[in-house]
Amino acid sequence: MPLNPADAAFAETLAAILPRDVLAPAPPAYLEEPRQKARTPAALLARPRTTAEVAELVRACAAARVGILPWGGGTGLVQGQVMPEGPTPLLLSLERMNALRGVWPEEGLIAAEAGMTLAALQEAAADAGRLFPLSLASEGTARLGGVLSTNAGGVAVLRYGNARELCLGIEAVLPDGSVLNGMKRLRKDNTGYDLRDLMIGAEGTLGIVTAAVLRLFPRPAATGTAMFTVASPAAALSLLARAQDRTAGGVTSFELIAGEGLRFLAEKMPEIRQPLAGAPDWSVMAEIGVPPGLDPAEILSVLFEEAAAAGLTDDGVIASGAAQRDQMWALRESLPEANRRIGAVASHDIALPLGEIAAFLPRADAAVRAIGPFRINAFGHLGDGNLHYNVFPPQGRKPAEFAGVAAAITRAVHDLVQAHGGSFSAEHGIGRMKVAELVRYGDPARLGAMRAVKAALDPQGIMNPGAVLAAGG
Repeated sequence: MPLNPADAAFAETLAAILPRDVLAPAPPAYLEEPRQKARTPAALLARPRTTAEVAELVRACAAARVGILPWGGGTGLVQGQVMPEGPTPLLLSLERMNALRGVWPEEGLIAAEAGMTLAALQEAAADAGRLFPLSLASEGTARLGGVLSTNAGGVAVLRYGNARELCLGIEAVLPDGSVLNGMKRLRKDNTGYDLRDLMIGAEGTLGIVTAAVLRLFPRPAATGTAMFTVASPAAALSLLARAQDRTAGGVTSFELIAGEGLRFLAEKMPEIRQPLAGAPDWSVMAEIGVPPGLDPAEILSVLFEEAAAAGLTDDGVIASGAAQRDQMWALRESLPEANRRIGAVASHDIALPLGEIAAFLPRADAAVRAIGPFRINAFGHLGDGNLHYNVFPPQGRKPAEFAGVAAAITRAVHDLVQAHGGSFSAEHGIGRMKVAELVRYGDPARLGAMRAVKAALDPQGIMNPGAVLAAGG
């Protein structure tokens, strides 16, 4: 069933049932994605203030068969927030729905509306003496609704889990305009299908998340951060296991960094201080959080000595204070920007079983270099198996020169990911960029079930049309 545009007549219909300032033509900032690889030609922007207004908007879109394009903070990297083709959509932003609905520190819970930024949510938790651990480079802009809808991860998944593990309850507007009232503060609620889990990671294709109940954690009494060289990715995994044993699971982050990434930083962002001498082929950045009475620097020092004796590392730096910790995190968080300034031929957001990473990397490198003399920067959240495997042109060459082989590179990488039991989409989702990849690599039974759920909840296909599943199924 074809969709209709959100045209002037439809805008007048909405204006008759909603406050007039809810609607406006969408400014350019709402029509582009961060990498500027795709844009929405035009959209009618709606910025409701309440769940009731969201429900009114969705009911009107369902009645008129107008597509709804959810927009969180606009930070997604797989084009889930832009709609390059199709009738003009209603672009639905919940940025005005940013209220804190409640905090229960002793229960370890917080409730917030979907328009609250991740940074504001973290601050509200800190004000209550608790920790909301989900942390992203874009946390000042990314909003809760988008974070949940993409099941975002970030740097602390290893210890605390991704968005799905952090959410207990959800309020959402379904495609017919009905409101799913699931804002329960319950850790056990076995009363049928888990619709909360269904909405998380659905990228707005099954409904609009408007609020959520989230888990909070005790704040560590002290934090320790260090960078160690490692002989190989296999050595990095051995070091991770030792760190987990030494801290009884207190490792918050464990990031793998390739020498190529450090060289990119030195070339494009020399202001970023690099704690380790030279650019070791492989290094890791580890952060631990400990309870009162323990010294994280001492724990990391003992870990380094044990790892050095085992031949896993031969150099390291333990942060002596907050300033040096911030320098280490600035290095890690600047790797994507250095990549951007170099210019990638092909980028991949992949996940692998931890035990497969050491075998996958040399096989992938060989497959890519059989296509051309490329530079490869593999880095990411080693603790949860999520790597960013990015391919760059040779020194002095431009990415555009290799546009003709980018698809072949991605096919080679993703085929190997599949062979090693991994996923071609770890933390960024499917959006519109990876719809074909989902068809190629997805389990047929799972895809069939997904299509059946989509057809049952959104028979007209108005919710983020073309995202995750191809339009029409």
